[in-house]
Amino acid sequence: MLDIPRLDHIPLSPTPLSQKIIGWLGLGPNYTFAPVKIEVVDFDHVPSGSVIYAMNHTDRYNYWPFQYRIWRDYDRYTATWVKGKYYENWLLGKFMQYTNNLPTVSRGYLITRDFLSAMNRPPSDEEYTNLRRWVDAVSRGESPAVPVFDAELEKSLLGAARNVLGYAFDPARESYADYINEIFRIMMEKFVGLNRRCLELGLDVLIFPQGTRSVRLLPGHIGLAELAMSFKATVVPVGCSGSDHVYPGGSPFGKKGHIVYRMGQPISHEEMERFHLPEDFVPFDPQHEATHRANLQGYVDVVMDRINELVDPQYQFGEGGGAVETGSRRFLTG
Repeated sequence: MLDIPRLDHIPLSPTPLSQKIIGWLGLGPNYTFAPVKIEVVDFDHVPSGSVIYAMNHTDRYNYWPFQYRIWRDYDRYTATWVKGKYYENWLLGKFMQYTNNLPTVSRGYLITRDFLSAMNRPPSDEEYTNLRRWVDAVSRGESPAVPVFDAELEKSLLGAARNVLGYAFDPARESYADYINEIFRIMMEKFVGLNRRCLELGLDVLIFPQGTRSVRLLPGHIGLAELAMSFKATVVPVGCSGSDHVYPGGSPFGKKGHIVYRMGQPISHEEMERFHLPEDFVPFDPQHEATHRANLQGYVDVVMDRINELVDPQYQFGEGGGAVETGSRRFLTG
């Protein structure tokens, strides 16, 4: 499970042996014998220091060929943002933990995970929606009315002391909404620290700004901008085309195909001056996000437009990219 102690024990290496072993024993033979042609175009655009790659997310594994190729050809290593739910499975979680994968969390994930532990079942769509609206409103500094729940939820979810995610909930001290928001604050502070450590180690960070997978490009979320501007980091847009044919489903074994990664011109912190944030900006703080949302979204929109120019036409913005998951089920594996 992904919790606060797990975030404190994610090892990071500037030259991760685990990535090399997977490349030598798994990806290399797969790409050779399938065969899979991996083409990286204009990598000379990438500056020598650590950068943030911003890539479209066409399928479950489209970062693997990219990581493999830039390791073999340019001796560069990455740390990739992944969803926290992939740390739920013990084996998969260990794989993620030791291959420089950085787990992102959301209030939705925390609500779902805590609910499962407290109630021994996932929340219904109605329960999740009511809890999420309450938690989100409190995160923005509002004072909403507490939703009405049945007696079972009032007792076991809202009224029972517990420590599920590494932070003790005492209903006599704080509300359920405050509890979830405090866990989120602590975990995102640690997540930001992991990203800072990656850049300090000389690793590149790989982010999928659109969040969910989609063949066609989707609008980007503001997390990329929060991190990039806070660290004054250089962002390199990457357009991936063809990976969805190599990885059409859930299998990690690539099929025969041709994947093209086009590297865009680097976007420096100075170039995005019109979107700059105050020095006291706190990444992933809901009130800071609300205050500066126009700048954050403006930054991401520029990056997404650059990615759109780098992908083949069938991957550009448009209809038919795939359904976006809703409700608590998207935070569960299996």
